[in-house]
Amino acid sequence: MLRRLIVAALLAAPAPALALAQALTPAESAKIDTIVADTLRDTGVPSASIAVVRDGRIVLAKAYGKQSETAKIADPAALYQIASISKQFTAAAILMLADEGKLKLDDPVSEYVSGVTEGDRITIRQLLSHTSGLRDYWPQDYSFKAMATPVTPREIVRRWGSEKLDFPPGTQWQYSNTGYVVAGMIVEKVAGEPLLTFLQRRIFQPLGIRAIDQDKAVGPGFPQGYKRYALGPVRVETPAAPGWLYAAGELAMSAQDLAKWDIARIDRALLPAADWQAQETEIKLADGSGTGYGLGVDVGTHDGHPIVEHGGEAVGFLSENIVFPKDRAAVVVLTNAWFSDAQSRIANGVAKVILPPAAATIPGDAEALTQARRLFDQLRGGTLDRALLTEDANYYFTPSAQADYRTSLSALGEPTGFTQVGRARLRGGFVYRGFRVTYPGRTLSIATFALPGIAQPFEQFLVSPAQ
Repeated sequence: MLRRLIVAALLAAPAPALALAQALTPAESAKIDTIVADTLRDTGVPSASIAVVRDGRIVLAKAYGKQSETAKIADPAALYQIASISKQFTAAAILMLADEGKLKLDDPVSEYVSGVTEGDRITIRQLLSHTSGLRDYWPQDYSFKAMATPVTPREIVRRWGSEKLDFPPGTQWQYSNTGYVVAGMIVEKVAGEPLLTFLQRRIFQPLGIRAIDQDKAVGPGFPQGYKRYALGPVRVETPAAPGWLYAAGELAMSAQDLAKWDIARIDRALLPAADWQAQETEIKLADGSGTGYGLGVDVGTHDGHPIVEHGGEAVGFLSENIVFPKDRAAVVVLTNAWFSDAQSRIANGVAKVILPPAAATIPGDAEALTQARRLFDQLRGGTLDRALLTEDANYYFTPSAQADYRTSLSALGEPTGFTQVGRARLRGGFVYRGFRVTYPGRTLSIATFALPGIAQPFEQFLVSPAQ
């Protein structure tokens, strides 16, 4: 109870906020404050620094709670360790070098770094997409014994990059920090300068981002990391020795500076649009299955909104960065503890505040699928229950139309698949649904309109060839 009271008191202390645009209403700002305060109070995480992007602008950058044992007030400009969110910057460096013709994404790793198991079979693209098969050197969610001693990238490769692959390259997806260490070494060899120097010159300085090596973001003036054993007291965490995160997660920056990068992504600025697209395109495995991952970023949807996302875990820090490209929005949450889900709780809560509601699901998909299959079978069999059609659809299905449907569809035999494609949506007072019909070597599409409601008659039922 005492700990909870202390945290509550810290949250009550005033914290500076940076409002760069009037895109948040007072009610929205208050709701965000409540989400953060309640989450920190519930989890015991000492502090959070957030940035919110809406309509391609930073509309809020604010810090809450206790950033260190000596900090008097939470500072939104404080540099938190962002850990694996750094991977997208390493991937961007590779893409920039590829643009200059200095390497290719499908080059074998052995052309640039020696000592990597089966490096002649692993490509740079597979390093960036976690499909290389290289053994991850830090799968634990704690700082293991070796991390108390400084390390170099070459030493990481020598110990973990030389082990037997966990799977043949390109056949599975498995997160691998080791792969990103190798990628960072490739950047340095090709660019002829340290990775961080390259990033400062090519990305951070042009975007006005202050970023430093996370190994140097330690001590007075920087947020401290915190730990907790089970539900015990929150304690200051001991940082790892230098070198352990490197290209897999070496950066420290503020939430508002990370948001500048998110805006560049939204605007397709700094990098060529093709590079952004390459980073955000899901990588497929050798068998054609998806991975949900691009080049340094997760890709998918969040409550119906397309997202580009990545989290980060450093010793004593957890972070979350979600970009909603189509909505021109982003949420950055940086915390100084690694014992709860506070960063994702806050990010998800803030996203619900700033995003427009996802399109409501229109009921009746199951019934529409059954009814569409029934009508399709009737058409290919030469019969037609006209009660399934509106007046206009009955007008469309003349004897000539029915004959053509029967002759052309019956010749295909029995379908092997009949599924709805995409979501139902409203148009012109009707509900549109699309369906796909599959045969061996042939696919058809069906575009339908139906009256609103469950199992209502079709206003349109058009069959056409598809890929």
